[in-house]
Amino acid sequence: MNMNITNSLIKYVISLSRKKVREEEGCFVAEGTKCVRDTWDYFKCRMIIATKAWYEENGHSGHLDKIIFANSQQMQRMSQMSNAADVIAVYEMPVIEMSDDDIRGGLNVVLENIQDPGNLGTIIRLCDWFGVKNIFCSPNTVDVYNNKVIQATMGAISRVNVTYCKLDELLKKYSDMPIYGTSLGGKNLYKAELSATGFVIFGNEGRGMSQALSDLSKMKLRIPSYPANVVTSESLNVGIAAAITIGEFRRRIVAEGIQ
Repeated sequence: MNMNITNSLIKYVISLSRKKVREEEGCFVAEGTKCVRDTWDYFKCRMIIATKAWYEENGHSGHLDKIIFANSQQMQRMSQMSNAADVIAVYEMPVIEMSDDDIRGGLNVVLENIQDPGNLGTIIRLCDWFGVKNIFCSPNTVDVYNNKVIQATMGAISRVNVTYCKLDELLKKYSDMPIYGTSLGGKNLYKAELSATGFVIFGNEGRGMSQALSDLSKMKLRIPSYPANVVTSESLNVGIAAAITIGEFRRRIVAEGIQ
């Protein structure tokens, strides 16, 4: 391609910062060398916009037949970051397909009304680290293709399936599987019996799980503070809570030789 960017293309890339436009176009944006390099082998690429300096340094890699050149000022106009990157990729949203066997064969994370893009991105990244392939989000959870989410995943968005659905219907469908809810009033995570498969629910940053999902969970789990009966912070950030919880599930699997 090797063409220079036009004003219409600049406006198009800027428009993809809006969820409604992303959904209409079926496209999203990734910014920065690491983010683009970590994702361009996993998503169908519409275009890569970069400075000529970036191209000269990275011009021997795949997908660069779709390169469009822009100067630093133009990159700044299109960027959703405080400091504009030298490369922006426009990808097509993938069609997420999860088989019944995939869901039943592993640990699945359920996110209800997570609002902060950084939290969602962090949870996707830790799921990638711990081998959790499927994340189910409520319709009111922040959009996974929000640029801040994409940046926070550090490329993990390429390897974790994220889908939006009615969570109560999902959990009722798989009611024969273990369903864990996270709650300050739950059982001590480190003393609870944990399964290698099932669902783990993490609720909204401020309100936690809804009553509907709480009722569907078969065991409530809490991360105990230490030492016991000492005044501590009111709660943990949901990303940190997810890391500790999923980490304990994986530690238990290794310790007990389940996998």
